[in-house]
Amino acid sequence: MSVSIKLNYFCALLQNSIFMSLDFLQWIGYVASVIIVLSMMMPSIIKFRWINLVGALLFSIYGFLIHAIPVGVLNGIIVLVDVYYLAQIYSKKETFEILEINAGSEYLKRFLKFHDARIQQYCPGFCYTPDENTISFFILRNMAVAGFFLAHRSKDTVLNVDLDYVLPEYKDFKNGKYIYFQLKDKFIAAGFTRVVAEGNNKRYFNYLKKLGFTEVALGVFQKEL
Repeated sequence: MSVSIKLNYFCALLQNSIFMSLDFLQWIGYVASVIIVLSMMMPSIIKFRWINLVGALLFSIYGFLIHAIPVGVLNGIIVLVDVYYLAQIYSKKETFEILEINAGSEYLKRFLKFHDARIQQYCPGFCYTPDENTISFFILRNMAVAGFFLAHRSKDTVLNVDLDYVLPEYKDFKNGKYIYFQLKDKFIAAGFTRVVAEGNNKRYFNYLKKLGFTEVALGVFQKEL
């Protein structure tokens, strides 16, 4: 059997298979549509790009399978655009700094009030009550406020995290890596030997685990400095 005959036989078999049925192709289109819609709901630009890439890739495949070439080509281009911007995001060098803030700062009060609804979602019952052991600062990325860190000293050498809030558009773990890795020497110089964080939110738990924290009790995580 010649190569061309084998190829034609394979194509005919593929077209007649259940995986190439109309229902299956329609489901590819439906799933791609849902993924695209979900991507539009992502507050994080990185999540948007990744999810949009998956949706566009499925739409491109769908377009070519139903012989809608413009649909396949257009979404293929969108995939390339998403890949380009993701490469830009991951390769971009950013300048991180901290801005220590006075406990009575009016801007801090307004910041916490403005973001309170989102803060309460993953830190229920949070209330800003600073004292002499409070450590607080804004995280700046290229001089833009990207988050707020609040903690207090306990047992002389323990840094207890009260709030590690990151603005939605900056949720890419870079803030956390900066705090717990690049600021490590600063914390050690201040006399801290470990960091303790508590919560009841699975997303926060996953965040801590990715940053090297270990769960030592139910909802309690610890990281040695």
